[in-house]
Amino acid sequence: MFIRSFVQPDLPRLVELTIETFGPFYEQSFRRIVGEAVFANQHGNWRDDYRTQVPQLHDPSQHRQVAVAQVDEIIVGYVAWSVDPARKNATIVMLATSADHRRHGLGTALCEHAFAHMRSLGAEVVEIGTGGDPFHAPARALYESLGCTLFPVAHYFRQL
Repeated sequence: MFIRSFVQPDLPRLVELTIETFGPFYEQSFRRIVGEAVFANQHGNWRDDYRTQVPQLHDPSQHRQVAVAQVDEIIVGYVAWSVDPARKNATIVMLATSADHRRHGLGTALCEHAFAHMRSLGAEVVEIGTGGDPFHAPARALYESLGCTLFPVAHYFRQL
């Protein structure tokens, strides 16, 4: 596995990988938990949302970075982060890995890569968010294995 900085030709694969990674959450977890009306309102266009969001993840002039992981010239994962140098704070914005490469240290390597870059920009604290549903259990386990502290937050939805 090789981790490198994002380059513009990576963008279509990153969008595809994001949709592949989070599709099961939206279609099998979130939709089932909140129901059709709330799903449609909150994330009914989730694929298009990612097609808009992912191209904005990398903007070094705004302290937003993306690194990609490759195996045999194929992008198998990526991590996106932002740094607020004034606050010495950083955030992992997105972490996506292909299903075939999960549970082999890819997420750990990507996060550690991002942490090193965050530190080089003066960040002292990093925030990583994920869901509390069963789909996100592997992400929670990963973040805890990296020494992150869980702070429970509750989000509620209700159809009006």
